[in-house]
Order: sequence, then C-alpha cells, then structure tokens
Amino acid sequence: MVLCEIMSKAPGSFFVTWAALTGLAFLSIMFFSGTVFLAYYAKPTYEKWRYKINPKFPQPKNVRLEVLQTLKGLVVAAFAPALSLYLEQHGHSQAYCGVQQHGWGYLIASFFVCWLAADLWEFAYHYLGHRLTSMWEVHKHHHIFFNPSPFAVIADEPVDQFFRALPMILFPCVAPVNMDMLFMQFGVFFYAYGVYLHWGYELDWPNAHHPWINTSYQHFAHHAISVMNKPYHTGFYIKLWDQIMGSTYPDEKCFCSKCARAKGEREFKQWEKIEKPDYSVLLSPRFWITGAA
Repeated sequence: MVLCEIMSKAPGSFFVTWAALTGLAFLSIMFFSGTVFLAYYAKPTYEKWRYKINPKFPQPKNVRLEVLQTLKGLVVAAFAPALSLYLEQHGHSQAYCGVQQHGWGYLIASFFVCWLAADLWEFAYHYLGHRLTSMWEVHKHHHIFFNPSPFAVIADEPVDQFFRALPMILFPCVAPVNMDMLFMQFGVFFYAYGVYLHWGYELDWPNAHHPWINTSYQHFAHHAISVMNKPYHTGFYIKLWDQIMGSTYPDEKCFCSKCARAKGEREFKQWEKIEKPDYSVLLSPRFWITGAA
C-alpha cells in the first residue's frame, strides 16, 4: 500500500485531503459493513440465526439511524488521518513513508506497539464515557442501538469519534510511524474487527467464554446492558483491561448464542416465529429522506 506517497502528490489543501479520505472511508464502510449486513440480515437463514446473540432482528428504521449516525462520525473520523498526513507533509511529525528508512523489523514491531496502545486508549476513553457524566451525555447516543447491526461500528457522536481517532495524530508525533501501516491498521484491521463486534452473531471460536479476547458477545452485552456507571466490556480487542477494572459481565449470567442453543432456545420452531424485516426499504431514497417506508 502506498497511500502516503499518493496523498503526498495531492493538492496541498488540507480540506482536499480530508474530503478524499472521507470518500475512501465511506467506500470502506460500505464494503465491510454492507457485505456482512447483506449476508446475515438481508439474507438470514436458520443455520446462521442459531448463532445470533439476540434472536430478534433490528427494524429498518434503526438501521437507517445507524447509517445516518455513522455518516456524522465518518466525517470526523477522516479528520484525524487527514491532519496526520498534513503534519507529515509539512515536517511537523515523525511520520514516514516506505520501509527502508527504519526497516521491516521496526515496521512490524511498531504495528504491535500501536495496536496495544490504541487498544488501551480505546478502553480508557470508552470506560470514562460510562463513568463521567459529561462524557456519558455524549456517548449515550451510541447506546440507542441496543441490538446493533454491522453499520453501528462508528455510529458515534462527532466528539466521541474525534477522540477515538486521535491516536492517528498522536502516535506519529511521539515516535516514527509508517503512515501506510497506521492507515491500514485503523481503516482495515480495526474497522473489520469493529464490524465483527457489531455483527450480532458469534463464532464457535473465539466464543463468549474465551479468557482474554473480547468477542462479539462481549460487545453485544455492552450495547444491551452497559449504561452510566455500568461500564461492562468497554474494551476492544483485549479483555484484560476490563478484567483489571472489574467491568466484565458475570459469566453465570451469560446469554450468548452458545448457551442459548444449549438451553434449546434456537430451535427451528422458534426461528419460524421470528420476524424477518424487509430491508429492501433501505434501497429507497424516500425512506432515507423521510424515514417512512
């Protein structure tokens, strides 16, 4: 990937760079979230549904709100990488392009350091969003999606999304960071995992009972039951941060799809009674404008 080099040849305007990255981010979101939504929500099957955490499907109006909220967050999310590129182009950060300057060993090591640092940053900011009243007033808008779809990954208020993307500015200011690696990490690696967390379904592995990985179940539980002063599973990848802070949901109250199947709660007769919303309305411009089918 040579995004850094491509953008260095773009017009010097920060706003042009910002607009270009916003467009790229939109395409990325539609590809990752849209593909998963089509397969598991627009075209559900009984075999897939058995792995769904909440047996019910969100209504089209809720998916519409997710997408509209995502568009708000998207513009702000693209601000951070645009500013990071701008600072790199003008020599105001330690960001760099290519591999030769620091070598493959440094590039690989920096990937894991940035991954760990970003995961801790996300946990800390998210945790405080459930502990501080002023931050909860902003973050609570993300929690209206108690039964989220893959479009809810960055369905945040702009302030929340700005702080979540802030490491893309801070990391290159602290140490040399390859910009292509950082963009890939946040735009693909992190976003794809965010789609998995908001997927609403589970895998056989890793499942809800994995000792140190936050799975889609943990994040669904976060959306469903975590409110002000109840910061259950505010971590992203690593469960350790929540375990340290005592913000994990009790295992004995587990409501994951694996436990539901063991209790006989995902049988075909139950699947037949579940409403399968007609999501084709999402293709209607009128629905997007008015919210009416």
